[in-house]
Amino acid sequence: MGKKLRPYRLQLGVTFVFIALIVIFMFLSPGTFLSKRIYISFMSTIPFAAIMALGLTLVIIGGDMDLSFPSVMAIAGYTFSSIFLATGSVLLALVAALAVGMIAGLVNGLIVVKIGVPSIIATIGTQFFWRGLTTVLCGGMSKSIVQVRDTAAYQVFVGRIGSVIPAQAVWCLLIAIFLWSILHMHKFGDNIRFIGDNMRTARIMGINVDLVRILLFVMMGLLTAFSSTLVCFEMANWWPTQGEGYMLLVFASVFIGGTSVFGGQGTIIGTFVGSLIIGIIEAGLISSGFSGFWTRLIYGVIVVTSVSVYAVMAKKR
Repeated sequence: MGKKLRPYRLQLGVTFVFIALIVIFMFLSPGTFLSKRIYISFMSTIPFAAIMALGLTLVIIGGDMDLSFPSVMAIAGYTFSSIFLATGSVLLALVAALAVGMIAGLVNGLIVVKIGVPSIIATIGTQFFWRGLTTVLCGGMSKSIVQVRDTAAYQVFVGRIGSVIPAQAVWCLLIAIFLWSILHMHKFGDNIRFIGDNMRTARIMGINVDLVRILLFVMMGLLTAFSSTLVCFEMANWWPTQGEGYMLLVFASVFIGGTSVFGGQGTIIGTFVGSLIIGIIEAGLISSGFSGFWTRLIYGVIVVTSVSVYAVMAKKR
C-alpha cells in the first residue's frame, strides 16, 4: 500500500496543507471563511493565475522556463479588446487573441530551440518586447469593453452556473484535466519528462526534442492568451498593466505544487492545489487581521522553500 501511494505523496502533502490552511482561516476568521461568498470569490479570481501555472508546469517539466507570460497576457488582452471594439465580434476577437498568444509562444520557442538562447534569458527579453509593444500600441490608455457583458460568450466564459459557480472555474478544471491526461496518459507527456530529465538521452531515444519544446512554449502562449481573455470578460475592461502581479503567483503555485525547477518532474494536480493555496493566502491573512504587506513576503518564502526542498530531494535521488 505504501509503495502504491509513494508517487502521490507530494500531491497528498500539498492537499493536506490546503485543507489545513482552510481550517486555520476558519478558526481565525469564521465570519469570512464560513461564508460561501468568499469561496465564490476565490472561484472567480484564482483560475486566471491557475491556468497559466498549469501551462508553465509542462514547460518547466520539459527543462525550460518562461518569464514572458505577464507581457503576453497584456498583448493578447489588447488584441482581444481592440478587435472586439472595432468589429463587435467576440469570436473574431477571441481567435485573434489566442493566435497572438501562440505566436508569442512560437517566438519564444524558436529563440530558445533554434537559436540556442537559454530560455530564462530569451523570455526575459521577449517579456520586455511584448510589454513595450503593447504600451506603444495603446498609448498608455485602457479600453472599456463593457458591451461584452451583453454577449452570449460572456455567459459561456465567465457567467455564473446556477447563479453560483463562475464559469472560469469550470474552464480551469477542464484545462487541468486535459493537461493531466496529456502528461500521464499520452506519449507526449512521456516525451516531456524524458526531455526535462536528460535532453541528450531523449534525442538518442528518437524523440523530436526541438518540436516538443517549441510546442510547449506555444501551448503556454495559448493558455496565457486564454487567461487574458477571461480577465477581459470578467472585468469588461483592458488596461496597459494587465498581467503585472501574476509572475510571483504563478511561480509560487508551480513550485509549491511539486514541480522541480531542474525539470523532468512535476505534477498537474500539485500545481492545481498549489494555485488554490496561493489564491487563499492573501484573503486569509487580511481577514484574520494581518497586514496585506505580509502577503508577498510569504509568497517569496514559499517559492524559495519549495525550490530548496526539491533541490535537496533531487540530490538524494
